[in-house]
Amino acid sequence: MITQIYSIQTVAEAQYCIDAGVDFIGMAAGTEANLPCEISLERGKEIFDYIGTRAGKVALSVALSPDPIYRLIRELQPDIIHVCGNDYMVTPEFCAEAKNIRPGIIVLQAIGIRDESSVAEAVRFSKFVDRLILDSVDPTIAGIGAAGIVNDWSLCRRIVEQAECDIIIAGGLGPHNVADAIRTVRPWGVDSLTKTNTDGKMEKDAEKIKLFVQEAHKAAAELGL
Repeated sequence: MITQIYSIQTVAEAQYCIDAGVDFIGMAAGTEANLPCEISLERGKEIFDYIGTRAGKVALSVALSPDPIYRLIRELQPDIIHVCGNDYMVTPEFCAEAKNIRPGIIVLQAIGIRDESSVAEAVRFSKFVDRLILDSVDPTIAGIGAAGIVNDWSLCRRIVEQAECDIIIAGGLGPHNVADAIRTVRPWGVDSLTKTNTDGKMEKDAEKIKLFVQEAHKAAAELGL
């Protein structure tokens, strides 16, 4: 079971993830969108340099058009570009250009789990993106995700069954419920932001990250995933 942790703001937090065996480490750097846990491009580069090859490096964007995302790819050189804006979603042409800028990059498109229509939307995007992340939506927060609320796992399960690419599930996942989410949805990977933060703060909690990874791996092993 693949694990992914957002939103890293310091080298120390990156080390928490590396120590816990997290597969993908994500952050919002230089987006200029006032996102929760957003950091400067300079700090983002510092953190990615520190991570090196010890985990996959994920850059998040809520940009309204592709050009700022292309710039982010050039500047940060991430392994994965996570596109999660409400107003712009990737196209086959975007995927081709992203891979032209950084060969081998993985394009991760976020799908907001709202209702039945989300299933068809996810299946359509799965035909040309490398990976999907299924996340919750809070109208008061820019983009898809960072809501800290659980979405409809039954819809996520249907997407996993029908999609043509790897699926990560997100949305209010933490050590307390990630095992249940895996048993219900059977995804390729799981993602956590808010529920691996310290209580009441937008800072990462090393112990919660460790427990999240342990619970995810334990549940996956029980299911033979």
